[in-house]
Amino acid sequence: MKYPALLSVGQALSNLDGFDAIIDVRSESEFALDHIPGAINCPVLHDEERVTVGTLYKQDSPFKAKKIGAAIVARNIAAHLDTHFVHHPKSWQPLVYCWRGGNRSGAMAHILAKIGWPSAQLDGGYKAYRRCLVSQLDEMAGRYRFQVICGTTGSGKSRLLETLALRGAQVLDLEKLAAHRGSLLGSLPGESQPTQKMFESRIWHALRQCSAHRVIFVESESKKIGDLRVPEQLMESIRTSPCLRMEISTAHRVALLIEDYPHLVTNTSLLMSQLAHLVPLHGRDKIAHWRAIAESGDSRLLVEVLLKEHYDPAYLKSIARNFAGYRDALTINLPDVSTATFQSAAAELMQAVDAQAE
Repeated sequence: MKYPALLSVGQALSNLDGFDAIIDVRSESEFALDHIPGAINCPVLHDEERVTVGTLYKQDSPFKAKKIGAAIVARNIAAHLDTHFVHHPKSWQPLVYCWRGGNRSGAMAHILAKIGWPSAQLDGGYKAYRRCLVSQLDEMAGRYRFQVICGTTGSGKSRLLETLALRGAQVLDLEKLAAHRGSLLGSLPGESQPTQKMFESRIWHALRQCSAHRVIFVESESKKIGDLRVPEQLMESIRTSPCLRMEISTAHRVALLIEDYPHLVTNTSLLMSQLAHLVPLHGRDKIAHWRAIAESGDSRLLVEVLLKEHYDPAYLKSIARNFAGYRDALTINLPDVSTATFQSAAAELMQAVDAQAE
């Protein structure tokens, strides 16, 4: 299909998969903050160049800035042609966008079109995409049906979501999208969280691939996952959805947490720096007690104590208050944490949800 030279954001987002490439020509730092899912970054003005041209525009002369900027843009586009685009066939159809759908994307789209590629430029650029995304997220929150998986810390909710996804169920894994496991100790080693806008783009992209005719499994998250906020309307929809409750022994929860958080078990100083944030809640004496257990090397006892004295009371206090369907939740008992057990639980849940839908 050949697209018109200038596409509205509605036209573009309704058929993103129809493009052979989505090209974000903004600078590296702009791209890192957020971008359309699946886009590649081909800056026509790199960060330093953008600052140089912008400063010249404001402090000296718009004409000089445009003249120098045009030369830089032309060189950068030529470099992209030589490296990224040179092997593409004539039928290659990219979507090009910048911040506001102006000169930067216009220059790239114009040259690609002159070569013979049926390229399209996103009218309004990233700003239009962002406005549309916010609106669509609110609409999606009311369109989809969710099934909430509840369970105390370490009960295997994330593993169950992974198993459900592998079995073909629809899953919205908010912790995976947020690059965080959701608790005080939930930061992932060597991986920073995305920006708030990027998090919302990831959620939007995940939901747009779901069918409104099938239920979406999601974990019983709090409003914040690490430093990121779950969109308000989506959170409200999840919290008023039917719940499933996972039950598992404390011993198996401890084993699962030690397996999932090896960096904290082996790095006592990292663990204690995180737990120090709980001093206002539990007091210095209790934190000192936990530190002594950690320094003794008894990781199983430490995890069990943390579950009993911190995580479980906080969970039980909030879950019934925040999730309307928790009291009537179907209970899934896990005898162990083996792969076979999670496979069986996933199959049982999918069957139960299908039966409820009939």
